[in-house]
Amino acid sequence: MLNTKQKKQLKSMGNTLRPLFNVGKDGISVNLIETLEDSLRAHELVKISVLKSCATPVMECALDIVSMTHSELVQVIGRTILIYKQSDKKKIQLV
Repeated sequence: MLNTKQKKQLKSMGNTLRPLFNVGKDGISVNLIETLEDSLRAHELVKISVLKSCATPVMECALDIVSMTHSELVQVIGRTILIYKQSDKKKIQLV
């Protein structure tokens, strides 16, 4: 569980990131979750964009992704989701 200081640190780091994944009209697929888990292992912090063509509400998408990848939701702004999952290599040192 992330505390407020850690979320603030991750939000500032995520500010410069570009979305690596797009959730479109097909919604959240098994393939998306698998590649997202690989990306979380490599980067720890991932930004996801939910396209307007996605029928599922953004917050519901965020909660589904977090539960399927066992990651932590850092923030949701508009149609953009920022998630974090600590990997074995620990690239990001949290406060």
